[in-house]
Amino acid sequence: MLEYLHLKNVGPAPELTMELAPRLNVITGDNGLGKSFLLDIAWWALTRRWPSEVNPRLTSSMKALPYGRGTAIIEFRFTGKKKRDRYTSTFDRMAQAWTGRAGRPSNPGLVLYAQADGGFAVWDPARNYWRKEGNVDVQERQPAYVFAPRDVWDGLRHEQMVLCAGLIFDWALWQREGGEAFEQLCAVLEAMTPDANTPLIPGDLLKIAPDDARHIPSLRMPYGQDVPILHASAAMQRIAALGYLLVWSWQEHLRACKTLDTEPAGQVVFLVDEIEAHLHPRWQRRIVPALLGVVGKLAPQAAVQIMTTTHSPLVLASLEPLFSEADAWFDLDMVPRDAVPEVELTRRPWVRRGDASAWLTSEAFDLPSARSVEAEQLLDKAAQVLADESFDHKQAKKLDAELRQVLGDTDPFWMRWRFVGEKQGWLP
Repeated sequence: MLEYLHLKNVGPAPELTMELAPRLNVITGDNGLGKSFLLDIAWWALTRRWPSEVNPRLTSSMKALPYGRGTAIIEFRFTGKKKRDRYTSTFDRMAQAWTGRAGRPSNPGLVLYAQADGGFAVWDPARNYWRKEGNVDVQERQPAYVFAPRDVWDGLRHEQMVLCAGLIFDWALWQREGGEAFEQLCAVLEAMTPDANTPLIPGDLLKIAPDDARHIPSLRMPYGQDVPILHASAAMQRIAALGYLLVWSWQEHLRACKTLDTEPAGQVVFLVDEIEAHLHPRWQRRIVPALLGVVGKLAPQAAVQIMTTTHSPLVLASLEPLFSEADAWFDLDMVPRDAVPEVELTRRPWVRRGDASAWLTSEAFDLPSARSVEAEQLLDKAAQVLADESFDHKQAKKLDAELRQVLGDTDPFWMRWRFVGEKQGWLP
């Protein structure tokens, strides 16, 4: 498990430290403050390769570069298969590479990374491993399995080698075989759907065009129709891809362990960027608990750590029943400094807030209210009216009409507004 990250002179902040929790780590913050960057750093710390170095087709997850002049440092600690490993890497500007001590790092277990754009990365201790030449990490096998979004569907290849056949081929094969892999896929999809009334169930294999020889997997919609996975919504495709890659990663890991006559991984670290991407609020409320359960069932003997970013108040609200001392919430903010504001990471105490609107006004999102911008502006004007007994009645009536255009009929503000308006005589 990843336990500790310390960055100096790298990324969006001059210095940043994380003491991670063993089960669930949630990162919030505004766009551009470094949430995805922290996941890239976590992946690199555990695997020693930036995703875009392994697969140049990626348009994200590039190599981290120094923040400014001077020495740049990435320091981290994780619990490996046999020991706790503490590692410090510095950036060699001449070589344009991150370097560190010689020797093979500890085995971090199975590492998975679901990126916001649909890409995916897998580091498998049975199929990917290090060796060192001087201070530079090199690999004898594939350094990792890094999928650009299209690779997830059509397969991942390296030169003439097929590394993964892809969702379309594997799903169809598993469905015809009717074995363990397909059973796991069905269970994973069902677990990640919003409720029992609308389960995500595989439909029949379909042909979608006369000149397309493939048998395309489908999803059975609640209205009874089988829709080819290529025609499904973005949300359903994301859930299907996550489900497929989880099953594929674990199945291939077990096969490799059997071939090598070694034990399966005792740890799984799952990095998920923007976990709510494309999902309806009904799905957002279920996704984190579902992933925790799914990974735990696929690898029942393994300890599972999830590190995820989110912009969703519903995701945070969904964590309230299960958040424990094994979990942590980190928040990125801009804070004032002498000349230029700086990015700061804070591990905040977990407080149950009861609903999503309360999370919107928490430190996670820093909104003054859960209303529209127009409503906020008019409420500021209304606050002046309520505080000024000499406010012009004609203006107050105009403001009352404007408020009715932006506030709901049951908004709690109306009680105070009506009380003062009737008292002052500008409301009937």
